[in-house]
Amino acid sequence: MPIGDGQNPLLKVGALGAGYGGMLMLRDISLEVRRAEIVALVGGNGAGKTTLLRALSRVIASTGSIEFDGRDLVPMTPDEAFGAGLVQVPEGRQLFDRMSVEDNLRMGAYRRGDQAAVSRDLDRMYAIFPRLSDRRQQIAGSMSGGEQQMCAMARGLMAAPKLLMIDEMSLGLAPVVVEQLMDVLAAIRGEGVAILLVEQDVHLALSACDRGYVLEAGQIVREGMAKELADDPAVRRAYLGI
Repeated sequence: MPIGDGQNPLLKVGALGAGYGGMLMLRDISLEVRRAEIVALVGGNGAGKTTLLRALSRVIASTGSIEFDGRDLVPMTPDEAFGAGLVQVPEGRQLFDRMSVEDNLRMGAYRRGDQAAVSRDLDRMYAIFPRLSDRRQQIAGSMSGGEQQMCAMARGLMAAPKLLMIDEMSLGLAPVVVEQLMDVLAAIRGEGVAILLVEQDVHLALSACDRGYVLEAGQIVREGMAKELADDPAVRRAYLGI
């Protein structure tokens, strides 16, 4: 059940194209994410999902339009996009492996000047992820994969995002850990944060999201409510093995 505010989308992408070294990987991508909504971006390996996130984060250049919270994202640097509230949890977590859990979380808030609020949010992260509270002084690189994913998500949330983009959250994790993380996503959305969840696990993504987009060979080939996509015969054949 989508709980987006029904007004102007938080993120609106139009006719986006992007690639590497002169090779176009994405063509004519149009999508939107509303406030307090979980949207899935699904597709197989090599479909262009991570490339799209890199374009939205302004890590790579793109053509077309990207409007975020009423602002033009295209001319922004990655740091400016981050400061505007568009935050990515990258595939592979990319933690500061030799730093403690708490130092990783504080790095997520490096642009924030409201230190009292940062301290409150740090306590909130430990409440959301109790296992991190037990390991706050542990070196991040020494934790399990699931704990590292929790740390990466908490670090992203410490930036006070308006939109949290999560790349392959479930990759390599045990089902029980994935279930815990999905519960966290629901709680985050309940606090008003929008989420763009990028997943190869199509069943997982569509079972947890409000709406979804299917990306194939750099183009959006399906979009709609998550349940409609899960029931779509073409999607079921291609991605659900049914």
